[in-house]
Amino acid sequence: MTRSTCKVLYVSGEISPFVRISSLADFMASFPQAMEDEGCEARIMMPKYGVINDRKFRLHDVLRLSDIKVPLKDKTDLLHVKVTALPSSKIQTYFLYNEKYFKRNGLFKDMVQGNDFKGSAERVIFFNLGILETLQRLGWKPDIIHFHDWYASLVPLLLKTVYADNAFFKGVKTVLTVHNAHSQGVFPLKPFKKLLPEIVVDGLYTGDDDTVNMLFTGIEHANRIATTSIRYAELISNDTEAACGVDKILASRGNHLEGITNGLDIKQWNPSADKLIKKKFDTSRLDEKLENKRYLLEELSVSFDEDVPLIGAMVNFDRFQGVELLLDSLDKLMQLDIRMVISGSGDKDIQKKLENIALKYKGKLGLNWEFTDAFFHQIMASADVLLMPGKLESCGMMQFFAMRYGTLPIIYGGGGIAETVDEINARHDGSGFVFHEYSSKALVGKVKEVISIYGDKERWARLVTDTMERDMSWKDSAEKYTQIYLGLLERA
Repeated sequence: MTRSTCKVLYVSGEISPFVRISSLADFMASFPQAMEDEGCEARIMMPKYGVINDRKFRLHDVLRLSDIKVPLKDKTDLLHVKVTALPSSKIQTYFLYNEKYFKRNGLFKDMVQGNDFKGSAERVIFFNLGILETLQRLGWKPDIIHFHDWYASLVPLLLKTVYADNAFFKGVKTVLTVHNAHSQGVFPLKPFKKLLPEIVVDGLYTGDDDTVNMLFTGIEHANRIATTSIRYAELISNDTEAACGVDKILASRGNHLEGITNGLDIKQWNPSADKLIKKKFDTSRLDEKLENKRYLLEELSVSFDEDVPLIGAMVNFDRFQGVELLLDSLDKLMQLDIRMVISGSGDKDIQKKLENIALKYKGKLGLNWEFTDAFFHQIMASADVLLMPGKLESCGMMQFFAMRYGTLPIIYGGGGIAETVDEINARHDGSGFVFHEYSSKALVGKVKEVISIYGDKERWARLVTDTMERDMSWKDSAEKYTQIYLGLLERA
């Protein structure tokens, strides 16, 4: 078998544009295609949530992928599969569905309340078993099953136990990429005991409180583990707080963890050909970027001023993406000569706090709660700066989108994201602004620096142009993942 015949199944709980709750979805929108470009044969699986619009994404039923039997401990449930191609590619994407498990509009977790939906453990079990049963019905045997975060973390354990003697899966290897160590998929143990044989239950990573930790289980049983930057790999291996406890289970795996930074689909994210933005532009037409800014601010009833920088921020309202730091800083930021647009979702109390602040600063601060692909692209095309206030970003994707569209990121320098941003300071022309102390004072100080440099139109234009022309493609990272695959298959 040669390198070009390496078959890889990619599994995730979220993929943009079908459903998005974190940067994992953006990663999955382009990474499989990058691996195909590298010579792999890629296919994708994810749950068919009720929120996914079949007509919009052209999902269709396949007769031979109907009524697939999923064997649970004392019963059998039926699985149905819908199929479409990943947008901007020809990669087959399979949506695993059973009305009892997936009809509701939510995913596994209530993003507002922060707790799991009732029955989520059962959904997880059904989905993981369904992956392996669907592959057999397809008759397509992957060399590698590459799963992302906790959603398919039972798969390597299932391969070692109930499917260990199944000839179809002989030689299949597993790779887990940890994108968000804090997102672990913790569920009650009871449903696992009820639905899975004892040999599987014995291999689960369980806590003292009779819970199953899906991410820990995946780390324990996957053949190889990766994460999305070298720095984040170091953090989650050594810093218990940053790792949310993952460091302990990683320590048992020795040197099986590798940090590989994310990349960008430069065809999909291309401001000169983007149909979702008001005005297409490139480095020779930066005046059109200014028109995008004018358009967005008018849409959000924020006053436009060519000489005042627009700062965009897109954050989940949880404790991991820096919304608390943003809230602590907002009043001070609004005293500066800036305009700001914030978009996010999650905790309704946080949303209400932001709405109250926006009332105080009408014309300076705009809010958007209805996330769409069009808005996502438009804010990247419109803002001068993208604020990413998260403390422990593993790498993320939004800084790539921003830089590609000439929007310079402001980031905290303590996370893996810092590997992808070249710091701008008084002596250096780089691609983004970095604050090194995680505090409101440091963040506000960095925005003051932005204002100062923005006032130098010639330098700002040079920064924007140089940043847009940076190589942000997947090529180097895809080659590193290929080496992981080939090493597991002993083809390197």
